[in-house]
Amino acid sequence: MKTYHLIPLIFLTACSTTPKLALRPLQPPPAADNSTVRYPEIINAYHVGRYVDPGDDLVMHEQHVVYRVEENTRWDFHPGAICGNATSPTPRDAAFSPAPVNDAILAEVNSQRLATAQIMVQARTLSAALMQFQSALQQTRTNLQQTMALRATVSEMKQRLDALETAQGQSPSLSTTNEPADPLSP
Repeated sequence: MKTYHLIPLIFLTACSTTPKLALRPLQPPPAADNSTVRYPEIINAYHVGRYVDPGDDLVMHEQHVVYRVEENTRWDFHPGAICGNATSPTPRDAAFSPAPVNDAILAEVNSQRLATAQIMVQARTLSAALMQFQSALQQTRTNLQQTMALRATVSEMKQRLDALETAQGQSPSLSTTNEPADPLSP
């Protein structure tokens, strides 16, 4: 009976040790061709015939080939293989990835479309009201200018009328020759 009590103790001691996790460092990627990392430079050859040196008329150049670097080498920023590992999927920019689709996203997109349509209708209504306001404002300015011109004319006419009344009131009364003579005058 004693041996039966020792068997569970053996199992408990077997569970008490923790397994060691062995971490191995990643191997660096093998040296791959750099065509996915940098663009090569582009060199073109041009055949040049005889010509006179523009800096010195006494020098003539014989025909020869001129090599010109058209484009220098530069980095390739297009998404490509990660660390030279061509089997791994390329990371995509979120702007070019298709959007995840589910019912909540579709409902939100539809509500945004509806809100955008309502805003556009309100913008058109507001634009029409603004056009009416601007035409009314222009008409009010025209009316104000005409009113100012009429007031100036009325003011000028009042001044002329006052001047005429003043001139008529100041002139001596002249007797006419056709009036009968006063019988009581000496």
